[in-house]
Amino acid sequence: MLAVLFVVIINFSLKNHMHYQYFICDVFTDVMFSGNPLAVVPYASGLSDEQMQNIAREFNFSETTFVLPAQQGHTRQVRIFTPTREIPFAGHPNIGTAFVLAEIGQFGGFDGPMEVVFEEIAGSVAIAIDRNDHGYTRCELKAPGAFWIGQTVSADVVAAILNLSVTDIVTDTHEPQEASVGLEFLCVEIASLQALQQAKVSVDRLSALVCSGVAPDIHLYWRGCNDVDLRVRMFAPLDGVPEDAATGSANCALIALLSYYDNASSNTYSWCISQGTEMGRPSELFGRTKKQNGSVTDVWIAGDCVLIGEGTLFLS
Repeated sequence: MLAVLFVVIINFSLKNHMHYQYFICDVFTDVMFSGNPLAVVPYASGLSDEQMQNIAREFNFSETTFVLPAQQGHTRQVRIFTPTREIPFAGHPNIGTAFVLAEIGQFGGFDGPMEVVFEEIAGSVAIAIDRNDHGYTRCELKAPGAFWIGQTVSADVVAAILNLSVTDIVTDTHEPQEASVGLEFLCVEIASLQALQQAKVSVDRLSALVCSGVAPDIHLYWRGCNDVDLRVRMFAPLDGVPEDAATGSANCALIALLSYYDNASSNTYSWCISQGTEMGRPSELFGRTKKQNGSVTDVWIAGDCVLIGEGTLFLS
């Protein structure tokens, strides 16, 4: 009798809540439980800003996305939240959201290449969706913002933040420098794999640097790997993300920066990028850039995705 009453109470409670479906996928990988996890709420109409932030904090992934009807005539509006704030643009949330919506039939029958456009704070984000040679869904986004470079930071300051020696920071191409194609990052070249692996952010020192106006997220890269073009790590502890397993927006900014500093006035470039190994979540990203008359005009990032699961949120 008590068990029946308990079930009735639960059912009554659930009937008095709004139900929101969610999906979880791993992005920039074709292997489950690697890559960068993402939660997607595909029908988010009716959720307040506070509810979205609370949901993102509850999932505690680097980002959670909320899909809404388009406001400007494109495919969908997408809002992106870290555990601590809403951000204007990010790579793996766009890749993963496009993947989830395609997998659950939101774009109709998916039997060949297609393109969708998401409306975001940073602008319109175009995403091409296709199958790769192994049958996995691969998405490629075009960065929404114009390439921008900001201030530089001295190698000794960055080395102290990363608990490294100043000789571990490479400045041949550029000093540690801010770059963005929709979201700002401080890009830092590292001298060795050992230094890359040993890097550990001092939050107090990073906070002091951010108070001077520098971007809060640090993207490290090493060019000496034999099997990929770039081996990277991204730290965003002030955004509630101690380290990110795969960061599309940071890698877009990085490859745009490297293209900018290349001597060629006009060229096209491509990169295979490895991230997340130090976290036990290896990820693989594929980047492209286009440079014309000395200016970086276009930046793309692509990757595969794997669907992990789905569920329901109960909100009062």
